[in-house]
Amino acid sequence: MSWASAWRLAVGTLTVIPVRPPSVVNRRVAGRAMLLAPVAVLPLAVLAAVLGRLAALTGWPSLLSGVVVVAVLALGTRALHMDGLADTVDGLGSGRVRERALEIMRRGDVGPMGVVALVLVLGAEAVAAGVLTSSWTGAALLAVVIAVSRTSLLLACRVGVPAARPDGLGATVAGSVQPALAAVSGLLSALVLVGTVTIVGRPWWIGALAVIIGGTVAYAMVRLALRRLGGITGDVLGAVVELTLLALLLVVTL
Repeated sequence: MSWASAWRLAVGTLTVIPVRPPSVVNRRVAGRAMLLAPVAVLPLAVLAAVLGRLAALTGWPSLLSGVVVVAVLALGTRALHMDGLADTVDGLGSGRVRERALEIMRRGDVGPMGVVALVLVLGAEAVAAGVLTSSWTGAALLAVVIAVSRTSLLLACRVGVPAARPDGLGATVAGSVQPALAAVSGLLSALVLVGTVTIVGRPWWIGALAVIIGGTVAYAMVRLALRRLGGITGDVLGAVVELTLLALLLVVTL
């Protein structure tokens, strides 16, 4: 039952795919939901990649095909991670003390720093996604990259990483993933990405480099949140996912 609840929690939180609410939500279920995150988002990733490829086949410029991918991800996730990125940049970029930074992030309105971050990150994602949608093999790689980017949640929610405040999504999932399980899941995701990169005809080291850089970006974001906020929040998790996705996309399009 805990795995079934974890699946419903992962799908219901990370996508707009309709599922029944989980029968129970505790730390064990939350940890398993984070483990299932890459699989839970895979249908949405495939849909975004396919629609981006179909847009490319119409003769649209590659950038517009990439915009289609980003738009599908935004709609399919309720822009959850994008909102988290904007709020996190506003909070951390304010230079205020911990309590004031958390208040800025909780408020939810987007300031100029958050707007600039969204424009730059989503613009770069659209350009990279547009490159990949120029072929069906590239679109397949794009779908895998989107799913693998959610593995960054394991790093952010591992045991030892506290929540910055006692309520919200961050408090539910913080410290819920055992390091051994996170390591195994991360390794499997890395192998899938490297294998996909190789299958579509790109050098295997591109996949390995993407894993290293993506993991480094996620780790650095978590460390920054720990130092400035004392822990993670739901917004920080969104920022971690969005920045990891950007890093992976930039590397696999080398």
